[in-house]
Formats: sequence, C-alpha cells, structure tokens
Amino acid sequence: MTDYFAFYGLSESFRPDGAALKRLYYAKSRETHPDFHATSSPENQAEMLRQATLNTDAYRTLADPDQRMAYLLRQHGLLEEGKQEQLPADFLMDMMDLNEQLMELEMEPDAAAQARVAAEAQTISDTLDAGIEPVLAGYEQLPADHRPAALQQIRTYYLKKRYLLRIQQQVATFAARS
Repeated sequence: MTDYFAFYGLSESFRPDGAALKRLYYAKSRETHPDFHATSSPENQAEMLRQATLNTDAYRTLADPDQRMAYLLRQHGLLEEGKQEQLPADFLMDMMDLNEQLMELEMEPDAAAQARVAAEAQTISDTLDAGIEPVLAGYEQLPADHRPAALQQIRTYYLKKRYLLRIQQQVATFAARS
C-alpha cells in the first residue's frame, strides 16, 4: 500500500494541516497533469497519469478524517477490509439497550422514543470523540514505542464510532418513515 504521507512529504498524523495538504495536492496536480506531458513519451505519459491518480487518491483519503483514520489503521495492520472486527464486550453490553429500543421503534414507531434514542446515541458519540481527541492530537509527538498503544485506542474508538453510525442511520431511517 502506498504511503500517502510520504507521497506528500508529511509526517504521519491524525490531524494534518489541511491548508498545507491542499497546497501539496495542487502542486502535485500541476506537476503531474496529463496536459503538461502530452508531448512526452508514452511511458512518461502513463507514469504521469499514475502519479495524478495517486495524488487524487492520497488527497481524498488524507483530507477526510474518517478515511484518514481507517487508512492509518490499515497501514499499521490494525484494520482489515471486509473483516468482522471484535468490539469490546462492555461497549456491546451498553449498546444492547439502544438496540432493544431500536427493535421497539421498528415494531411501534414513536417520535419521542426515536428522539431519545437519537439523543442517547449522539451523547455516546460525543463522549467517544472527547475521549479520543487528545490521543489524535498528540499522536505525532508520541515516541515511536508509545504509538502502538495509541493506535490500539484509536482502533477501538474507530470501531465503536462505526457501530454507533449504523445505529444513528437506523434512527434516521425510522425518522424518515414517520
């Protein structure tokens, strides 16, 4: 897998400088744009097209916080595409109540109950965000031997957020029906 941070000459970070990232993207875009290489050899044209595609993929991934997080976790072998990841048992126990409320909403739509479930899911999500923010913000400054523990915390956060997102999407689906 290509290292998008190395591609841009940036340090690995969960909170890269967005303006710097955009400047690097535009600079690479100008450098690799196929129109500027129309008279070069077919091999060079193909390479520039490959570089332009890589630039677009790298920028889209690193500019989006969720995609960036998943990318970094995959880079460190902590997230596999299509693999069912195990969530902590205590979190799943906490989610059991929300899931039961969702099942009740499916049987008997109730706008007030739906609003309560949505608010509860949002509160849990906000708590998760607040808890992980110092880890994300401080990751770049961590010594190399402390990064694996931080990455494990971030992985757990990421998996919990994905789970909560599914619940929030279900609640939104119920809201759209009523």
